[in-house]
Amino acid sequence: MSSGKMVTYDQLMVPLTKALVKLGGSGSIDEIYETVVDIEKFDEETLANLHNPEKSSQTEIGYRLAWARTYLKKAGYLENSSRGVWALTDKAKQVSEIDSREIVNFVRTLDRKASLITTDPSKPELSVEDSPEEVLAWREKLHHILIEEMSPDAFERLTQRLLRESGFIHVEVTGRTGDGGIDGKGIARINGLMSFHIAFQCKKYKGSVGASEIRDFRGATVGRADRGMFITTGNFTKAAIEEANRDGAAPIDLVDGDQLADKLKELSLGVRTELVEKVSVDPDWFFNL
Repeated sequence: MSSGKMVTYDQLMVPLTKALVKLGGSGSIDEIYETVVDIEKFDEETLANLHNPEKSSQTEIGYRLAWARTYLKKAGYLENSSRGVWALTDKAKQVSEIDSREIVNFVRTLDRKASLITTDPSKPELSVEDSPEEVLAWREKLHHILIEEMSPDAFERLTQRLLRESGFIHVEVTGRTGDGGIDGKGIARINGLMSFHIAFQCKKYKGSVGASEIRDFRGATVGRADRGMFITTGNFTKAAIEEANRDGAAPIDLVDGDQLADKLKELSLGVRTELVEKVSVDPDWFFNL
């Protein structure tokens, strides 16, 4: 799809469900995003468009896909697990193709009492209860801290802690100049039986990391690690993702700003999850006494 008018969230509902069908009925947020991009053939200019560059590294397509997931879930076509896996429901599997306009009208009817009706399909109203996980305020605050307030050294230490908490051992931060972009190294162990050496680069960045940076980093890891890991507070271009997974080349694992935030939340590293009690009054109960 050529650049131009940005696709709206309701226009992404059909491609989203098609992506899940292609993925076998379920998929992670990243898998869904990549498959929708492949189906719709979005160009680099469209994919590089960030929703709010000053507050988040989330792309506009990612933001609108989040709203598409929310509407489809509220309409009963999607379900999701605590591990971030989204799946088609039986209701979704029983129709050949969903009607996005019908879904939007249905969800708005449900939300009318809460005054969540919007006239602009590209900018739905937000609510604490139903907002997509990517647009919650904590992500913007975390992104600001990582980009604007943390020093490069502190960010490297954060990456070291993150890898250790994720099961890596012998994690060291090198950060030496002239080291080909390698900021550290470690050993990943699988089931206590297998292990492989990794080299990582952690980049504080607002924009998109391109393919050339992935190639340079891979070159630095040759003969020094089994595989590489590139962690950024920004995001990766489509070309960078393709380069990281190029056939015949050593694989590079990519961790973008959203994935980094999710992992910090999962491991409770500077991000706490609190359960809030919601109290409501049922008038009918009193009237029926």
